[in-house]
Amino acid sequence: MVDELLEIGGLRIGFKAHGKTSFAVRGIDLTVRRGEALGVVGESGSGKSVTALAVMGLLTPAARVLGGEVRFKGTNLLSLPEPQLRRIRGGQISMVFQDPLTSLNPAFTVGRQLVDVIVTHQRVDRATARKRAVEVLSLVGIPSPTTRLASYPHQFSGGMRQRVLIAMAIACKPQLLIADEPTTALDVTVQAQVIALLRQLRRELGLAILFITHNLDLVAELCDRVAVMYAGSVMEEAAVDNLFTTPRHPYTRALMRCIPRLATAHQGLESIEGGPPNIDAVVIGCPFEPRCTLAMDRCRHESPPTRTVEGNRVACWAVTAEALCGSDQS
Repeated sequence: MVDELLEIGGLRIGFKAHGKTSFAVRGIDLTVRRGEALGVVGESGSGKSVTALAVMGLLTPAARVLGGEVRFKGTNLLSLPEPQLRRIRGGQISMVFQDPLTSLNPAFTVGRQLVDVIVTHQRVDRATARKRAVEVLSLVGIPSPTTRLASYPHQFSGGMRQRVLIAMAIACKPQLLIADEPTTALDVTVQAQVIALLRQLRRELGLAILFITHNLDLVAELCDRVAVMYAGSVMEEAAVDNLFTTPRHPYTRALMRCIPRLATAHQGLESIEGGPPNIDAVVIGCPFEPRCTLAMDRCRHESPPTRTVEGNRVACWAVTAEALCGSDQS
């Protein structure tokens, strides 16, 4: 059995407006294996959510996939007609969005929305779908699930609404769950509960998870590997332990320094000076070069290739040069 469940290769996504194209994703490569949790982190605007929407076939009309492939179990999703893609979306691949209130229809009960999803993708009668709805609400920790089927979204707390969305996402027994910042609108305690729930579901159901977030601490709690995105490109990819103990890319190191720690609370929070390039900017070299403390002249004119440095896949001229010098001295 092939381990790779989702393979994203050379994906480029742009937004066309006023006769020109602005690039949101600039040729990224990502892989999610069966049963694995891959975290994708980065600042707002780095292309994380746009990548997820491309996988689901839910890009807005203004967005265009301009190159690359998105393969699920070997099939390029980008080449599928909408009816075939619809059978995969919601059935084999599902997604949890970041705002549970706007993701649920306020005019219908939670039970109605759950049953509709199950009937659509599993072609069962509504009585069978209702039983499955009770099962998944119970699985995600909703108390009195049979009774709560008759409740409307506004009658749930924020954390419980997010559990309902997760129940809706797993109701059809998908193989891949995409979670797009599912804890953003929640307080810290509820965030921890949602992450614990995702860990439990992954273990019990064998789910593969693509977890999109800007919070590195949550990645450490849930994921096996992590990809760090910046300005539509993957800067670094590594096992979670490697990334936290030996981050290689200057951008990853800068992100790590921005994480608040109790031991250094008296020193105040660090930040990364400057900002990412505009989406319509022409990026010739490394997109992080204007903010990078290790930038060389080469970084301004040549896009760095991705190379493996002590287990981490890194796109950085300075890190690659440092690694090559180290190997020459040994």
